[in-house]
Amino acid sequence: MSTGVVWVDVVVAMLLVLSGVLVLVSAIGFVRLQNFFLRMHPPALAYTLSTWCVAGASALSLSVLGGRLVLHPLLLPALLALTVPVTTLLLARVSLFRDRRAGIEGTPPASVPRQADVAGPESSP
Repeated sequence: MSTGVVWVDVVVAMLLVLSGVLVLVSAIGFVRLQNFFLRMHPPALAYTLSTWCVAGASALSLSVLGGRLVLHPLLLPALLALTVPVTTLLLARVSLFRDRRAGIEGTPPASVPRQADVAGPESSP
């Protein structure tokens, strides 16, 4: 759908193409990176940036078509930017826990609390 304004159509098209390129790069990263921990962060960043591109193109196009400022398409990537890091952290912790339980070599050990932290403040001098 064309907005009738050439520069808007060009910017929207560029944002959508950039989004597609970012998703392609992310998919290539999934294939090329060796393990789960390496695969977590870069694709999440590429997908989040790709979502910003699509939402920006949508907001620009709808704003020109409607004749008023439309910002609600930007809500989705804003929520993604808040939730993706939390989800990534939880997935990493679960994977690390499973690797420890399976006894996979090279997995970092669990942190062990210091004896002073376990004993409590009443045992301190």
